[in-house]
Amino acid sequence: MTASAPYLVAQLSDLHIKAGGKLSYRRVDTAGALHLAIDTLLAAPQRPDTVIITGDLVDFGSEDEYRFLRDILQRLPMPVRLLPGNHDHRTTLRKVFPDHGYLFEHGDGEAPVHYAMAAGPLRLVGFDCTVPGQPGGRVEPDGLAWLEATLAAAPARPTLLMLHHPPFVTGIGHMDQQGLDNAAALEAVIARHPQVERVVCGHLHRQITRRFGGTIAITAPGPAHQVALDLDPQAASRFRMEPPGYLLHWWHPAHGLVTHLAASGDYGPAHPFFDAHGRLID
Repeated sequence: MTASAPYLVAQLSDLHIKAGGKLSYRRVDTAGALHLAIDTLLAAPQRPDTVIITGDLVDFGSEDEYRFLRDILQRLPMPVRLLPGNHDHRTTLRKVFPDHGYLFEHGDGEAPVHYAMAAGPLRLVGFDCTVPGQPGGRVEPDGLAWLEATLAAAPARPTLLMLHHPPFVTGIGHMDQQGLDNAAALEAVIARHPQVERVVCGHLHRQITRRFGGTIAITAPGPAHQVALDLDPQAASRFRMEPPGYLLHWWHPAHGLVTHLAASGDYGPAHPFFDAHGRLID
């Protein structure tokens, strides 16, 4: 990669891997879905330079789940950066991925997984706002102070800020009830750091976009199942087997950051719009 070349970051989220490939909710093959997403990434015309996974790596935070996940992720030849979600267990994650040194940047055991690192021309900042044992997240004052100092240290480096919980209300009532507390304080910090190109999140199993802190906050779709799109505040907690996918963040030095929604799976070859004579195919 040269300084003038594009850089690609693929974002997966909410893998919910179970040990041995056990189905989730007795019907969702989350391991098979992750394999399909990896197949798609590896077969793409342009392979990602880095893969980020924004939380809920496994379903119950157990060691055998993380070891099963580790085996699957070894298929990826590019760097993979992990962030825990509310289904994860920080101590066990660190135990099974000891070679992922960034997981220990802010501490060991149950310390939050905060980190900052280069990814080509970009900077990845992982900001762990999960609360052990709770479905929702919370922005803590000490974490916010760390984030302020971390962003201030590289004001000219285009940055992807990675969270699990989105810092905004989505309209999906049962998910908003397990959202991110103190998000307004986070927004104030981000607004002071215009190099933050995206706030990239998971948790919602859908692609949802909102303006936030002078930038864009976006959630990733699930690689397996999606949270049902029902904007009734009293809607039941449900999921649907809609098409799976991931996000592809395309950085270009002349054009900035563009985010694409990509579908997992093989949908056949790309078909031409025009024939060999340059005429539109009718």
